[in-house]
Amino acid sequence: MGTVEFESVPQSVFTILGHHVDMLVALGRGGAINAMHAPKYHQSLYQKFLHRLEGVSIDWEGLYSSWPPSKEKLYGLDSDVHIADPAKVATAEGWDNNSLQEIESNVGPWFGNTLSGTQQEPPSGWADAYDYYTLWEIFGKIAEVFRERDRYAAFVSVRDSMLQAINAGLPSESERPSAALVLFSTSGEEIWGYKMNHPGYYAAHTRPLGATDALADAVGDGYGDDGRNITLDTELLLEADPDVLLVLGPMAGSHNLDDIRSQLADNEVTREITAVQEGRIYAQGARRQGPILNLFQTEMTAKQLYPNQFGEWPGYVDGDPYPEIPAEEQLFDRQRVADIITGAGQ
Repeated sequence: MGTVEFESVPQSVFTILGHHVDMLVALGRGGAINAMHAPKYHQSLYQKFLHRLEGVSIDWEGLYSSWPPSKEKLYGLDSDVHIADPAKVATAEGWDNNSLQEIESNVGPWFGNTLSGTQQEPPSGWADAYDYYTLWEIFGKIAEVFRERDRYAAFVSVRDSMLQAINAGLPSESERPSAALVLFSTSGEEIWGYKMNHPGYYAAHTRPLGATDALADAVGDGYGDDGRNITLDTELLLEADPDVLLVLGPMAGSHNLDDIRSQLADNEVTREITAVQEGRIYAQGARRQGPILNLFQTEMTAKQLYPNQFGEWPGYVDGDPYPEIPAEEQLFDRQRVADIITGAGQ
């Protein structure tokens, strides 16, 4: 992510992707955001989770949708910092190193990391100078920019406590279910599969849970060589035959989970999948996650995979917030997280 120096804390912040947005909200800097990719999508998704954090709210209505970014718009926004990965921006049409340097010199610096999500190969010219980080390492570096090390440390403490409880409760590997993380097309028959145990931060909520990735054996050699998604069909999904099917889309409002369940049960191929027969089809949020989503999604997925160990997942109702979970069954303290974000008690 390089080295950047600031004379003061940035007050106006350009972002593109959701993991950086999440980090800013977690640090109490959500109000500084002046742009993000697909603000309507992110607002719909995040409101469902933030509903459970007292005093934490967002309003991204009307923000500039920043992918691909317009150089002219960046001049107009006049941001103190661009929390976005310059290696990613360099792949957008009309952008190159000269454009990046122009904006850095005349507007504000670039500071962010995106390619660590799947640890994909950086574009030409970046390979020798690109480092991969975990989600929480990126979060720590963003916290330094905003001089919020205490908030960062508090979040890490919450996460560590949750992971300790999960590690203590996980069943032996032989007793763990197989699972597949998928996204169904809204306009065709395509299905995309995502790698649950890859080191990139896209798998930050599934990897610690240690379930068997059902797609790995079905796809075979080379499956784990990189973090890119794969395209599959119903026959390959049946061959994978996951015990649990984790479905992206419903919590972002792009899919209806009940419709997906019905379609899978009615299809002559997918009706034979173990997860379909046993009713273990669950909603997921988003892979591009920051610390807030990571806490919720780790808890959610732990319950979906291991109800006997961590309490049964109450289910997600389309359009509703993240479901209410009794305090004694929560894997992290909602009020503690809300207080970190809002600064209550500091």
